[in-house]
Amino acid sequence: MRALVDLHLHSLFSDGILTPTELVAEAASLGLRAIALADHDNVDGVPEALAAGLKYDVEIIPAVELSVQWEELSDIHLLGYAFDHKNAALQKALAEFRDFRAGRSERILVNINQRLTGEGRQPLDYADVAKRAGGTIGRPHIGQALLAAGFVKDMEEAFTRYLVPCNEPKRFFPLEEAIKLIHDAGGCTVLAHPVFIGVSDVRLGELLDIFIGLGLDGVEAYSSGTTNDGIDRYITMARRRKLIVTGGSDFHQPIKGGVEMGKGRGNLKIPYRCVEEIRDLVDKRG
Repeated sequence: MRALVDLHLHSLFSDGILTPTELVAEAASLGLRAIALADHDNVDGVPEALAAGLKYDVEIIPAVELSVQWEELSDIHLLGYAFDHKNAALQKALAEFRDFRAGRSERILVNINQRLTGEGRQPLDYADVAKRAGGTIGRPHIGQALLAAGFVKDMEEAFTRYLVPCNEPKRFFPLEEAIKLIHDAGGCTVLAHPVFIGVSDVRLGELLDIFIGLGLDGVEAYSSGTTNDGIDRYITMARRRKLIVTGGSDFHQPIKGGVEMGKGRGNLKIPYRCVEEIRDLVDKRG
């Protein structure tokens, strides 16, 4: 029986490059038993993923990754799992967020085109960038357009030379609001890749205690940015607080030397019990 999973994948509906069906097919080829499509602020790819899961015999967990803020900490990522992806309030909140994000992408593109014009280069076409995104336009889609135009040699240069200098401010969900949104849709909430919050373990423990009071359900202990020792520490921190443990690669695209589905940077082996913990928690809440 397939016993490994990956509960943090992105498709072209946010900032990945594969369709949900392609992600599921790849998961099946790798022998993964279950995956979660966790696009940024977007659940539009979930129906396709669910259909593909039936075809390829891969269990699909509806998921989403929300950009959230708590006090001075911005751009914390919160994962929502096993919710009703058709929930009206959730759909409305995500649509409003995507509208803002689309406007931000347009502003970034305007800034980049001004820079390209100053360099004597042809500006990028918004319609071409939009075609590269199956859903929400993100900076990676602009980067892909820069790469296709021959203005950069790789995505790293696209970010360094254009996307970072031409960036525009992001909008974030208040953490408590984001947690309530997922809970009201019948799901559970998990703090994504805690290593990227950039705080000490002592401070992270303090934050977890606060976030639990706001309704946090779990920690993504298995993640690509974490060493095996780090994974063990996060599991211990979660267990001491009676939080569920999940894991995912945060896979966006197949790239040499990059994050791999189901493996992260080579050290991830995410057990199926992570799915069972999600299911058990959601079922208890009814």
